Amino acid sequence: MNNLTVTTQQHDDRSVVTVAGEIDFASCPALEEATMVIPLDGKTLHLEMSEVSFMDSTGLNLLLKLRRRLLAEGGHLLVTGLQTQPASVLRLTATDTLLTPDAAQAA
Repeated sequence: MNNLTVTTQQHDDRSVVTVAGEIDFASCPALEEATMVIPLDGKTLHLEMSEVSFMDSTGLNLLLKLRRRLLAEGGHLLVTGLQTQPASVLRLTATDTLLTPDAAQAA
């Protein structure tokens, strides 16, 4: 599956982005564009990835870039619903401690 679907929802305390498909070199520009237009205003951005079956290093880089942007604006990035392969990418690079709910609860 090379298609990427991105759905956004705005709430008072957070923004939710639901992603489905593969996050890779070809699809990252669409995901980045979708997240750049969301007004964050110091809120938490909840990235729900239960329908993401694959993520490469380009996707990982995008998540880290998004996290830096949110922190600079007083917000937080929370990634949930990780399937096996994307979770492995985060674990192997030790970035799971920065992006997942377990990391947020430990802080």
